[in-house]
Amino acid sequence: MSPTANEPAAPMPIQAAVAVPVGPESQADAGLHGMQPLIRGTLIALYLALVLPLPLLAPAGLRLALWIALPIGAVLVLAITSEQVRWDAQGLAVGPAPWCRFLPLRQGWQLTWTQISAIQPVGTSQGGRVYYLKTSSGQAWLLPQRITDFERFLAQLKAATGLCTGGIGRLTPPWTYQLLAGLCALMLSGELLVGWLQLSGRWSPLA
Repeated sequence: MSPTANEPAAPMPIQAAVAVPVGPESQADAGLHGMQPLIRGTLIALYLALVLPLPLLAPAGLRLALWIALPIGAVLVLAITSEQVRWDAQGLAVGPAPWCRFLPLRQGWQLTWTQISAIQPVGTSQGGRVYYLKTSSGQAWLLPQRITDFERFLAQLKAATGLCTGGIGRLTPPWTYQLLAGLCALMLSGELLVGWLQLSGRWSPLA
């Protein structure tokens, strides 16, 4: 959801016409969308699965520093995955949740509906497709695709700008995160079991 001042390569606008204002009767009052729980939970679980074993595997002199760094990293992951999309009759804003706005992470951005002139798809190296909201000044802002109630957000975007959103979908299918979440659960289960066996003295990797 970060801005880019350069025009993306190989432009393929879905609809390059100037946005058509519509009456307020066709728009909802306001909306708030966070990251999908499946995606957010999977990313948090992946972080825990990768870093939880480190303090136990590290030399004794580094363990305290790693135990201190672990919760700090967890807060940063929670903040990064707390990005929100807010919109009302005037426009939309993308930025961090209120509790973590003081952190020096990604800066938010906001646009009025009348500033959005086109939606431009750009292919990714993984075979997916992202979309940029283009303004009449030439700036492009990444369209959020991992948010809750995505269909409602697209409906509001279409109603407020007059642009076609029919070909826009989520960045990745749900099964990819479901598979990753299952793998993270297996990793965490195994790590917790090994940790419990070590702490209870029932098994030692050096034995």
